Amino acid sequence: MKVKHLIGVIGLGLVTSVGTTAQAQTIQEAIRTAINSHPEVSAAKHEVLAREQEIKGAKAGYLPTVDVAAGFGKEDTKSPTTGQQDVSLDRTETSISARQLVFDGFATRSEVKRQEARTQSARHEVESTSENIALRTAEVYLSLLTQADLLKLAEASLQEHKSIYDQMTLRNQSGVGSRADLDQIAARLALAESNVVVAQANLMDAVTNYYRVTGVMPEVEALSMPSNNIDLPANLEDAVELALQSHPTLKTANADIDATIAQAEAAKAPFWPDVRLEADASWNEDTGGVVGEDERQVIALRMRYNLYRGGADKARRKQTHYLLEESKDVRNNTSRQVVEGLRLSWTAFESVSSQLQYLQAHVDAAQATKQAYINQFNIGRRTLLDLLNTENEVVDAKRNLIRASYNQKLTEYRIYNSMGLLLQKLAI
Repeated sequence: MKVKHLIGVIGLGLVTSVGTTAQAQTIQEAIRTAINSHPEVSAAKHEVLAREQEIKGAKAGYLPTVDVAAGFGKEDTKSPTTGQQDVSLDRTETSISARQLVFDGFATRSEVKRQEARTQSARHEVESTSENIALRTAEVYLSLLTQADLLKLAEASLQEHKSIYDQMTLRNQSGVGSRADLDQIAARLALAESNVVVAQANLMDAVTNYYRVTGVMPEVEALSMPSNNIDLPANLEDAVELALQSHPTLKTANADIDATIAQAEAAKAPFWPDVRLEADASWNEDTGGVVGEDERQVIALRMRYNLYRGGADKARRKQTHYLLEESKDVRNNTSRQVVEGLRLSWTAFESVSSQLQYLQAHVDAAQATKQAYINQFNIGRRTLLDLLNTENEVVDAKRNLIRASYNQKLTEYRIYNSMGLLLQKLAI
């Protein structure tokens, strides 16, 4: 099966199964599509919207509250007011009350700050999630290109083995070649066929992984090696400094610290008096065993101050102190993880970049050796085994070069993802 036909079958089969139209995409388009449609990003955005509503809820503490009440029922009364006689009346009551915060020990202000910090943390989480989805998209995009090239290589190797097999068959039929040589090339031909089947399966897996991340089916032949060159920082130290300034996960951790600081401030509120302006009005009838209307209006500035609550307020204040220290520890650990990830990505990039020139030299040398062996085989100076071994060496060398070429580009993306700047560098 030709690679173009196989890719077409893969695309058609999966498009039919999921009902999605195949489309060509650059890596930037693929990343945009993934970010705009991925459930993880959508969930993070909805978390931001939810926390924005929590800010509004916290700010409501600055505004007055108004309540109304009404009731009707039977009331039996026996009191000095009724001369110790049982009096049964149909009681009706209506009231309205309003409360306006004057001072609550800065609890409302602290809660607003806490919710604002939590919302900012959620916004940074959207950035972090988008960065990770961008990297995952780059991984599946480059993996798809890698597997497509490896399939083409396997197909080409299979054709080489078929050509050698045909030559050996003719030699055997003319009495020049041996039966052992024919059996040997037949075995290698079967292995080449098997390698093509494996490469086809790997390509189908890569297509499936691409759909899982981006939500669309790729038109494999329309994808290409990203041509954009990303200028890396001058050295690892500069990269680490940028990462510590820009990484959204670190920004999330710092915002969480701000939220915990506000929470600690709110824990001090019970040690202050609570002062509110209160207004109440009631219109009752036939209450307390007295026939007639009972109307009352009260406006008062009231202060409430708790003297003892079993030590709960003190314990809460200590708890928030420990929570603050915990959030700082989380931030410090996150900082270590960011630096660790960046250093590993940087080392991987330098390693694969250093390998490329040697892998290319290996391919060139293996191809030159193969051509020389073919010429020597035709004049009887090389065995069939020599020819097959050098063919395998050429295929292995090309396979390693293909993987390293795509891996170099991926490690570039990993470096900027480790810095939290991948989307910015790709102009997304």
